[in-house]
Amino acid sequence: MTDAVAVFWKRYLNTLPADHPHRGIAASVFSFGDSPALADELAALVVSGRKRATTSLPIEFTSDGERLPAAGDVGIVTRADGHPVAVIELVEVRLVPFQAVDATFAAIEGEGDGSLSWWRAAHRSYFRRVCMRLGGQFEETTPVLCQQFRRAWPSGGEAVS
Repeated sequence: MTDAVAVFWKRYLNTLPADHPHRGIAASVFSFGDSPALADELAALVVSGRKRATTSLPIEFTSDGERLPAAGDVGIVTRADGHPVAVIELVEVRLVPFQAVDATFAAIEGEGDGSLSWWRAAHRSYFRRVCMRLGGQFEETTPVLCQQFRRAWPSGGEAVS
């Protein structure tokens, strides 16, 4: 964890009651996407409150020996440069075939124009890049992890530099 991320996390923890469960966990630190521009764009959507979900392939975790995400997991979202911008908590994780992702989920993911057709086109492209990099093949029936989250901090009133 970089110094900036550690300070950010400590600032968040200082807003919590002494017995809050987040005080006893290790948060993951990550940026969304697979390019600096996409990381910055998606981080800004989280900060604005528009992005409240994300979708991943299981191989993105298992290829690094990580467990799959689960409700209750906490993460620190960063821009591409590693600057932290938000603490999020997963509230729901569902494993569904790509083709079963619906318009409601696409809208809360908050990207592009919010439509299912935009979501499918953008995610097909992203998931194909992921599969090419990690091995595997993407198909319409490939299972994806639909993860809904809440922005735990800042909640809107706190200033984050």
